[in-house]
Amino acid sequence: MVRAALTAVEAAAAIRSGATTAAELVAACLDHIAKHEPTVQAWQFLDRDYALAQARAADRARQAGAPLGPLHGVPIGIKDVFDTADMPTEHGSALFAGRRPRTDAFAVARLRQAGAVVLGKTVTAELAYRTPGKTRNPRDPARSPGGSSSGSAAAVAAAMVPVAIGTQTGGSTIRPASLCGVYGFKPSLGLVSRTGMLETSPTLDHVGWFARSIADLALVGDTLAAFDAEDVAMTPGSPPSLAAIAGETMPVEPKLAFVRTPVWPKAEPVVAEAFLELIEALGDRVEPVDLPSVFAKAWPAHGTIVDVELAHCLGDHEAAAAGAAMSDLVREAIQRGRGTSAVDYLAARDLATKLAGEIDDLLFAYDGIITPAAVGPAPLGLASPSDPAFCLLWTLLGVPALNLPLLETGDGLPIGVQIVGRRGADGRVLRLGRWLGRRVAAAA
Repeated sequence: MVRAALTAVEAAAAIRSGATTAAELVAACLDHIAKHEPTVQAWQFLDRDYALAQARAADRARQAGAPLGPLHGVPIGIKDVFDTADMPTEHGSALFAGRRPRTDAFAVARLRQAGAVVLGKTVTAELAYRTPGKTRNPRDPARSPGGSSSGSAAAVAAAMVPVAIGTQTGGSTIRPASLCGVYGFKPSLGLVSRTGMLETSPTLDHVGWFARSIADLALVGDTLAAFDAEDVAMTPGSPPSLAAIAGETMPVEPKLAFVRTPVWPKAEPVVAEAFLELIEALGDRVEPVDLPSVFAKAWPAHGTIVDVELAHCLGDHEAAAAGAAMSDLVREAIQRGRGTSAVDYLAARDLATKLAGEIDDLLFAYDGIITPAAVGPAPLGLASPSDPAFCLLWTLLGVPALNLPLLETGDGLPIGVQIVGRRGADGRVLRLGRWLGRRVAAAA
């Protein structure tokens, strides 16, 4: 019997070798979804017949001897903020109900070219902002899965798909990965195109993804990382292979900087205690590092940029919205953005550039930064996706960030460990995460 819990690497290899078929794997995932979706509610759009039709087409291509992509036949979930030519894209908002794009987002097109089966669209927070969707945490349905990529994180955590795509403008990939206990990756800004993705903050929007292994994260990253002239954050060139770098043995024992950041007081006691134990266990491989006081300005700067750019990107929709078509949270952010001066907005952008340079200098002395992924484990209730405080700085700076599901509370709730690296060093961040995972497993 085909296991729905195969990783993407395992699934691709099994399909390529003939040990299983794409149709068998997709059917197993769909059966698993049918069993758990009433509780988890990770999906916004799912068409069983269409998913199976895609899988059968993938099997016919293999049987005909067609070239196979690295994700041939592997089922993938897509956050409902990416355009899909064959499925609705509604951005979690009544304003876009029934919207049917004519073309795929760049990232979706890349996944299809690699042979992936787009199983369906996963739940997003309204307009990828802060109003939670219907999704529940698979670890405990009474708890939040995080936001805004809640459906994608929960779908992977519940073994509904091996991989799912999300976004991050604040903490929307790393935080739900932490709360749901899966691997999550937010690459360097400019590694993956955002064309065809809901635009809320051109300065801060990132594509992110979830998986059940670092190898899966690298495989998907190599698929997505291709130059797109339509995305102004990208520069021409061929990025190095994430999978090749992530799979390398560290040439020397790495040195990590344990960065609490100015928001450390927000860490719940269980997170603070877990990290102090982890740092102690790592011994001389980690050093506590305090950031200069100017970094305290990063969090309000992030808020300023988000508010202004949200007002620019979605302001026309706010004017047209009526009643419950737009939440008060989004309306208030748009109004704050409209009330922000150009001087304050440009100062926030300039600060981000300055701080990025300082972090780059810091990382000449260290292989990476270790810090919490979230302020605490998944909170009770769905109304709050939890505070993204430990993610905002790294999103502002556009550096790669990785969540590792390495720690737990006494009652088994996940506590994510976040690894951050220099912008452009995405493969090294994944390699460092692989080393840390093995180090923690050996010490357990």
